[in-house]
Amino acid sequence: MDAVIVTGGSSGLGAAVVDAVVEAGGRPYVIDRSPPRAGVEWIACDLADTRAAEQATRDLIARAGGSVDGVVTAAGMDVPGTLEEVPGEVWDRIVTVDLLATAAVIRAAIPALKQSHGAIVTVSSTLGIKAVSDATAYCAAKFGVVGFTRALAAELAGQVGVTLLIPGGMRTRFFDDRDERYRPGPDAILNDPANVAAAVLFALGQPAGCAVRELVVAAETESSYP
Repeated sequence: MDAVIVTGGSSGLGAAVVDAVVEAGGRPYVIDRSPPRAGVEWIACDLADTRAAEQATRDLIARAGGSVDGVVTAAGMDVPGTLEEVPGEVWDRIVTVDLLATAAVIRAAIPALKQSHGAIVTVSSTLGIKAVSDATAYCAAKFGVVGFTRALAAELAGQVGVTLLIPGGMRTRFFDDRDERYRPGPDAILNDPANVAAAVLFALGQPAGCAVRELVVAAETESSYP
């Protein structure tokens, strides 16, 4: 594993994946709105603009010398609330960033990944297999990532490794801007994103001909799975 594109690589799970790639001797390339850790190549991009996300992916592949070994679509967002409460433009943005941008980045990377027989890890959520109230946009997007990835795995079988990652709640800034009622309680047990990043690298590191199709990675007492 050498060059790996990571969306959302400046914070949360994405930043943990960047750290893991660096520690493994690889070269991460980040697409995000904010800069990642020092020394990491990146392109500033609002992933809600899916055509810009495609171009950013192509530009990073060019910076990597035209070859890429992996893509990890870790970028994600959510604004909890009922369907009636969440403004339409916010609802649309959640689905676009979490689902449509995932497809856009991967679409742009497929030619290079086929050449390297590389690997893709998409990031869904335990809320991509279990629906809850006040999360229609997030559940729609993450359920969509599940279906998208399973279809993509069939489409790219024998050419590119495809792994669906289903993480439980993690100790990141994902919950920081939420109303208090939508934040994990003081007794909530959340997983360390570094643990999830280690699973991502395991999937990326499989040899040609072997694929980890799906991974559920959560704290042992995760309440949203199964």
